[in-house]
This record gives sequence, C-alpha cells and structure tokens, in this order.
Amino acid sequence: MMPRKRVVFLMSDTGGGHRSTAGAIRDAMALRYPGDYEFALVDVYRRYTPFPFRYMPEIYPRWVNWAKHTWGWAYEVANARYRAGSIMAVFKRLWRDGMRRLIAEHPCDVIVSVHTLFSRPVIHALKQAQEERPLVVSVVTDLVSTHAFAYDRDVDRCLVATQAAYDRGRIFGLTPEQLRITGLPVHPSFVQDVPGKATARQQLGWDDRLPAVLLTGGADGMGPVYRIARAINARRLPVQLIIIAGRNAALQRRLTALQWNQPTRIYPFVIDMPVVMAAADILVTKAGPSTICEACIAGLPMILSGAVPGQENGNVQYVVENGAGEYAPGVVPVAHTVADWVAAGPGALAKRSARARALGQPDAVWTIADEIHQQAQRGPVPALQSRRLSRQVPRLRHTPEDGWVL
Repeated sequence: MMPRKRVVFLMSDTGGGHRSTAGAIRDAMALRYPGDYEFALVDVYRRYTPFPFRYMPEIYPRWVNWAKHTWGWAYEVANARYRAGSIMAVFKRLWRDGMRRLIAEHPCDVIVSVHTLFSRPVIHALKQAQEERPLVVSVVTDLVSTHAFAYDRDVDRCLVATQAAYDRGRIFGLTPEQLRITGLPVHPSFVQDVPGKATARQQLGWDDRLPAVLLTGGADGMGPVYRIARAINARRLPVQLIIIAGRNAALQRRLTALQWNQPTRIYPFVIDMPVVMAAADILVTKAGPSTICEACIAGLPMILSGAVPGQENGNVQYVVENGAGEYAPGVVPVAHTVADWVAAGPGALAKRSARARALGQPDAVWTIADEIHQQAQRGPVPALQSRRLSRQVPRLRHTPEDGWVL
C-alpha cells in the first residue's frame, strides 16, 4: 500500500473566507481521492508569526469594521510591484524563524496557500533550508482586485478565479504556464444534493408564501448588520427576514431583543448554508468573494451593502456588471433596494436569480482538487529553482485610467 501524500494548507482566520476555501478544497480532495491524502490546515498568523502579526485574526475584523478607509489606504500603498517587493522583504525577515519552524513541523508533498501573504515567505524559507522543496500552489481568493502580494513568481501554480485576476498575474510577472483560471472554490455541499427551494423551506420551517430576505455579515457578523436589519424592519415589507449573526454573539443578542414587524429568524454561525441559500430569494451581504460565489451557484441575487476598500472593490464590479446584483452602500440604500426588489414581484426576482446562476462555477473546487493532485504526483523540486527571469516579465505601460497594464 502506497503511503498517503500530505497536503498543508496555509490560511488564517482573518475573516471566514480563507478557512472556508481551504476546507472546501480539502473536502473535495478527500471525496475525489479517498484515502490518498492527509491534510493539515495551518493558521500561519496565529502559530508562526511574531507580535503583532499573531493577533491578526482579532485585529483584522476590528480594522475593517472601524477604520476601513485606513485599511484601504494600506492595501493600495502596498499594491505595486516594487513597493510590494520591499514590504515583503521586511515580512520575510521578521517571519523567518516562524517559517522555518512551520516547514520543520509540517513536512509535506504540496503546500497550498489560500492567503495573499503566505506563499512568498514560505518559499523563501524553503529555498534557504532545503535542497529540495515541496510543490507550492497559490489559490487567489479575491475575484478581480487581486493584490500584488498574491503573485509570487517562484510559485509552481497560481490558480485564479477570473480573467481579470489572470491578467493581473501576467502584469506581475507570472507565466501562462504558472497561471490557470479555475473559478473560486466553494464547498462541495453547495453543489451536491442541494434541495430545491420548496424542499429547503420545508426543511427549515420557513413560510413558503413570503419572499425570503437573507441578511449576513460573513462568518464574523461584520458590518452594519444590526442597523440594516432595523431599517428593513421599519419598512414593514411583505417578506420573511433571515439573519445570520455568525460568531458575533453580541449581535445575536441585540437582534433577538428587537420587536419584529415580519416573520424573522436569527441564526448563529453553525447552520446549513447551502440549504439556507437554496431557500432564500434575496441576499444582503458585504462583497466577500466566497459568499458571492456561493450565492451565484445557488442562483441567489445579491444586494451588496458594502465592501472592504481595495480588496473587495473588484467584487462589486464583478457582481454589478454581470447583473447578479446591485451595490447599495449604506443602511438606507439597502432597505430601499430590498423594497424595490420585492415590489417588482416574483418574475423580476426570477430573472435576477437566473443572471446570478449564470455566474456560478460549481466545478471550480473539483478543478482545483484535480490540479493539486496532479502537482502532488510530480514530487519535490530543487529548492533553489527560480522563475525570476527578466525575459518572462512582460513589458508594462502606465495609463492614468488603468494604471499599469500589459
């Protein structure tokens, strides 16, 4: 019997997207190749970076909730080839000991990074510590406005969700052989045995006569969920309101204490989201990439209530330009848009649903699982092998409208 190969996922609980992406790929590989692999999900910030980085799972949600414009400024400052290289050089030095410890504690055949910052420091440490290194695959988890940090020219494979993300990779020096458009992975449970709307509502105990408005702030209950819920409640619409409080216990308590003008259900983080999305008619959410892709597979049109500056701006563009939803930043605009959609009737909602479903990529997680499996068959590569050849970097030109382009 052949020994099982080992795949290590580099992620962090800075928001729910990284863990959910890693978990989706892991579970797809376990289903596709039963018994062939062992997996480890590693929170790199928490376990292998020094102060203050190890507290990023606590810092990030507070930062983007209460000072998101400074987050956007920091994101854009670092989002250029030469500045990104200089900043990353600092991270490599500060994280060097932790990356060496990560490598020693997690020997593997393939490293899969689902976080923008982790592939470069790990590859740097591998090149210094070993004659041979495992294959490194980067899965870029933003849809359009991807960061320069996401594109390491020493990575063996870089998997992106959209053509726009692919083009960004070419701008930052990756070759066509390294890049592949796969779509963004969502958990296999979103595409396997998902019930129809009527069955889903019956399972959940929802009213089968009223449109269902689903309101979520992601895994951490981020953003103005409470204020949006109150604004929708004040409209006294002929709907049922479904609110996901996530891991935010304080938010759940505040919501539970309200007097509601329509049937309202409040759930914590641990619920069956594929069934919930199948049962809903309208999704109100911030522009997180995983939630957007899950909604598209479910055919659930979106009202985007906000976006993390920089990294999620392109997600808004992706949804709006493809007719899968509208951008309504702010509490009052969200409530007004919900009212308009409900007033337009079920026929209009059905058309919006079809446009959202057309963007869905249900095979993405299987494509990525197969790609990682193929990389695992290659075996280790020389640690000092580098792709940083000037002839591979395309010429760039700068325009005031589009910045640096090919």
